Amino acid sequence: MTSQQNTTERSEDRAQYGVCAFLALLGVAVIVDASRLGEVTSSNDPIGPRPVPIILGVLLLVVAVVYAVDVARGGRGEEEHGEDIDLNIPASWRTVALLVAVFVANALLIDWLGWVISGSLLFWGSAIVLGSRRYVTGLAIAIILSLVTFYAFAIGLGVSLPAGVLQGIL
Repeated sequence: MTSQQNTTERSEDRAQYGVCAFLALLGVAVIVDASRLGEVTSSNDPIGPRPVPIILGVLLLVVAVVYAVDVARGGRGEEEHGEDIDLNIPASWRTVALLVAVFVANALLIDWLGWVISGSLLFWGSAIVLGSRRYVTGLAIAIILSLVTFYAFAIGLGVSLPAGVLQGIL
């Protein structure tokens, strides 16, 4: 092994250690933030809001340590082979711009039109931008998906998404 290859491998290791450090810092930040939560319990929630973020923070620390040990032992992520894409073709910035436009349109229209309509436009527009040519089927799936998410949030989570022009109908 030449010294240049050895230097390259070391610099790759430092980048992987950077990811380990980021995960560890994120874990510490989550734990510190969770420890600042007040003691709020009720008959419906006897443990309060603290345990879940603390568990997630601890798990982030564990992942950081396991990842650092793997990197120290010479572990490397598998090189991207691109499966069904050609990595030599540059990114389609037109597609990226159109997706950003669909997301911005959703953000601007959600309060006025409501989630079901703006979400349908979001899902349908994203599918079309990403290459779907089944317009009617895509629109039907988008409407079903936005209705399912609307009611999943409302019934399952108790979170009301904006109904917009469909207020009183949904």
